[in-house]
Amino acid sequence: MVRERDIMGTYSSSRACGGGDMNEKPAWLERLMAETFFGACGVHQDRRKNEKNVFCLHCCLSICPHCLSSHRSHPLLQVRRYVYHDVIRLDDLEKLIDCSNIQPYTINSAKVIFLNQRPQSRTCKGPANACFTCDRILQEPFHFCSLSCKVDYMVYAGQSLSNILHRFDESDFAISQFEGLRVDGSEVTDEDTQIAPSSSYSNTEATSNSVISCEPNNNVKKGKGNTFLPGIVLSLGSRRKGAPHRAPLS
Repeated sequence: MVRERDIMGTYSSSRACGGGDMNEKPAWLERLMAETFFGACGVHQDRRKNEKNVFCLHCCLSICPHCLSSHRSHPLLQVRRYVYHDVIRLDDLEKLIDCSNIQPYTINSAKVIFLNQRPQSRTCKGPANACFTCDRILQEPFHFCSLSCKVDYMVYAGQSLSNILHRFDESDFAISQFEGLRVDGSEVTDEDTQIAPSSSYSNTEATSNSVISCEPNNNVKKGKGNTFLPGIVLSLGSRRKGAPHRAPLS
């Protein structure tokens, strides 16, 4: 029989992933948004590829791929990183929580949601559509730029979070999803890299000259000046042209 868990229910663990007041963030959600991912795992400091990029929904903590065997029976959520910020695939996150009105971005043909606010050099002024929480310029018809912005707005407005939290099937977050997972520990090192919004409209918050390709790059071979992430290739440096050659004098 399929096992389902009420996301507002409690666990027997001391790290109960439930909550009392429906206007309060459940422990798993608050910890997910506050957790620091992609740091070195303290338990596996001497191992390679020990970046913490998995969140255990049962224990409410981040773990590395070497920790997976200790959480084999727990529901697990993979966190990804682009441009120094944590994102989660929309297909995964919407099984846990209603992601409507949060602007998604498309990376390598997959829609993702940012977990938290991102620093911005300018805020919305005038009639432009902006995030209800942090004033980041957004595309219509979205109201929030990240999961935390939506949750914080609902808490501030006194709205019940129970209305957006879902019951989920634990088999959707089983350890089997991580079989063959590529974890190379790399991340984008160009802070100005821009991720394309998922809609066809131009990005009104464009602050960069470099763009992550939204198409798969399966046939691209590793070359000098390229940094690899799972499924995408970024050129981090401009190629210098060779010395000019003058035509011989006649």
